[in-house]
Amino acid sequence: MVDILSTHGYPALFLLSFLASTILPLGSEWLLATLVVQGLDPLLSVAIATTGNTLGACTTFAIGLFGGPFLIERVLRINSESREKAEKFFGKYGLWSILFSWVPVVGDPLCLVAGVLRVRFGIFVVLVLIGKLARYGIISLMALKYQGL
Repeated sequence: MVDILSTHGYPALFLLSFLASTILPLGSEWLLATLVVQGLDPLLSVAIATTGNTLGACTTFAIGLFGGPFLIERVLRINSESREKAEKFFGKYGLWSILFSWVPVVGDPLCLVAGVLRVRFGIFVVLVLIGKLARYGIISLMALKYQGL
């Protein structure tokens, strides 16, 4: 599978990054690191991964905004415990918690809760974009720095 995804480069990175922040329990960081180490443009790779992951987060936001329990529990696979943790985190840190939408386990529920709470979409997108860009930028830098070790 690694070979298939890494040979398809940017389109595979976009798709995996999108899916990783929506319905599938996937990670896209490994593919970003692989592609950067293989010589693909790090800035373009980070931009593509960030765009895909941000659009996936927007999809989760929309499900929180418009979706019902079936979509939340069955499609996104966000159980009530994860949702409650995200709601508590959101309640404690407010809008700034959206910066942590990239964190595994709690990130997707945070995006969902932002939709349920009807956070202004523009603010949501900016905060998600900042968090995801920082994460992918750091991963790309680390991959370049530590390649070949």
